[in-house]
Amino acid sequence: MAGIICINKPKGFTSFDVVAKLRGILKMRRIGHAGTLDPMAEGVLPVFIGSATKACDMLPDHDKIYRAGFKLGLVTDTQDSTGEIIAKSDFSDITEDSLEAVLGKFRGDIMQIPPMYSAVSVNGQRLYELARKGIEVERKPRPITVYSLKLLSFDSETGEGALEISCSKGTYIRTLIHDIGTELRCGGIMTSLVRTSACGFTLEVCHTLDEISEAVKSGQGFQSFVIPIERVFGYLPQVHLNERQTEMYRNGVRLDASRLYGSPANGERAAVYGCDGIFLGIGVVSDGLLKVLKNF
Repeated sequence: MAGIICINKPKGFTSFDVVAKLRGILKMRRIGHAGTLDPMAEGVLPVFIGSATKACDMLPDHDKIYRAGFKLGLVTDTQDSTGEIIAKSDFSDITEDSLEAVLGKFRGDIMQIPPMYSAVSVNGQRLYELARKGIEVERKPRPITVYSLKLLSFDSETGEGALEISCSKGTYIRTLIHDIGTELRCGGIMTSLVRTSACGFTLEVCHTLDEISEAVKSGQGFQSFVIPIERVFGYLPQVHLNERQTEMYRNGVRLDASRLYGSPANGERAAVYGCDGIFLGIGVVSDGLLKVLKNF
């Protein structure tokens, strides 16, 4: 059994906690995940099982969509509601219109400084390890893209509201909210986070750990929860091989791209299918030859 199970990660679990839990439920060791979520976050977490784990380092840089709660007037050391409050400010002059005006500055291509409480490495050390010791180091700004930033709600009396953010890989939502609060001159923290889309998957196709556990216990099994690995590579051109070509390709033989049906251009990757229509893996054309990049 190989493929993807999309988990609706519960709050309080790390991404590794989810993997560990699934290993126990499914009685499998070969399990990995894509798109790490902090313990505070909930939502879409694609989990790869069996030989599909080979795809974890080959995933396209799909954009991600989040729904985030925020509160103005506060600054914490973690930039979210789990941290220690280090500053409080008045936000009574912030209106929905003034907030909307500031949000416009955070749409498009912007630079963002990674938070200290993050897994980013500086001189071989994780930032969160330094932060726990009370050490703060200089971090270089990184380019990110915020494709969409929508204000879903805002209560001017409490300073609380919600945002929907569509962004590029590597975006820290709590930092985005922190920076918005800084621009408003009153501070702001993230109070909740739900990832609604990642790696091309949405909450609608996700399952809870309890659902999977109950299915396994009842004898139903988990097969119905598994999404074929080729779905992740649906954006690639497809190459379909005949019987002879399939045998050669499986044995690592490079194939003349000009003789293949649907061959991509030189230097491009392709999703390769055998004569029986079964997905074999990812190939790449180099010097006119299709070679195996990774088979599943």
